[in-house]
Amino acid sequence: MSKTAILFAGQGAQIVGMGQDLAGQFPGAKAWFDRANAALGYDLAAICFQGPEAELTKTEHAQPGIFLVGWVCFELLKERAPNLKFDAAAGLSLGEFTALTAAGAMSFEDGLRVVRQRGQFMQEACDTTRGGMAAIIGLEAAATREVCAEAGVVLANLNCPGQLVISGAAENIARACELAKAKGAKRALPLTVAGAYHSPLMAGAQPKLRDALAKIRLSSPAVPVLSNVTAQAHGADISVRLVEQVCASVRWEESMRALLAQGFTRFIELGPGAALSGFMKRIDKTVQMLNVADAASLEATVKMLG
Repeated sequence: MSKTAILFAGQGAQIVGMGQDLAGQFPGAKAWFDRANAALGYDLAAICFQGPEAELTKTEHAQPGIFLVGWVCFELLKERAPNLKFDAAAGLSLGEFTALTAAGAMSFEDGLRVVRQRGQFMQEACDTTRGGMAAIIGLEAAATREVCAEAGVVLANLNCPGQLVISGAAENIARACELAKAKGAKRALPLTVAGAYHSPLMAGAQPKLRDALAKIRLSSPAVPVLSNVTAQAHGADISVRLVEQVCASVRWEESMRALLAQGFTRFIELGPGAALSGFMKRIDKTVQMLNVADAASLEATVKMLG
């Protein structure tokens, strides 16, 4: 029996117009956008649909926006493919919150609100530190760790073979890029981000997120949800792992390999973009990789699911 995992996008996947065609074509989708606006007390849907890009890119809007569009894609897929069963869930960084919500560990409203707060707390940490990130292409993890140690930065994302992301103080990132190229990296590209996500420079966000999570009800997920911190299924300490995740490395490739080892052969990416599908192609080309980001990809995925 083949096993299916659902995957949720992380920050950086946002694009102006995301979710707009879904809300226009499916009354159920519009209802979720309206419900989100009511829960947050401002028009997040309008920022997702119309931008401007500078507004949508702000961490406090991008995080709940991606959460919301991923959730709407999930709900529409369940509606259109009612026989679909999923056996595990995972999400990249903020996507872990969407995965936990999809697995019933928290309510939609609580998940949305805490993700907005997380975005605000992380933005505050960015504003008080001078951090940056860079993508290191074509260098092994061991060599990248050596670069990090020498430059005083950390490995933030282990996405897939040949694609890693480093994080730290802005001046150290520039040095790390030079060192990575000297070690044989094909490319070392500074990223356009507000700060040093998944590094110790985000520590200021942790106590605030801990307090926010303490105010919501967390339940055991109905299916295993992988933690970015451990690359294993969450146990009883969900909130502890979510707080750690702000500063810890995202062990995405390891998480996907853990699912593959358990016999998962179908993965469905939910939310804007198709970055996770791209990572999976580099991890294991043999699995079935589907995605739902808009009306066209929803139709294609429903058709593939039969």
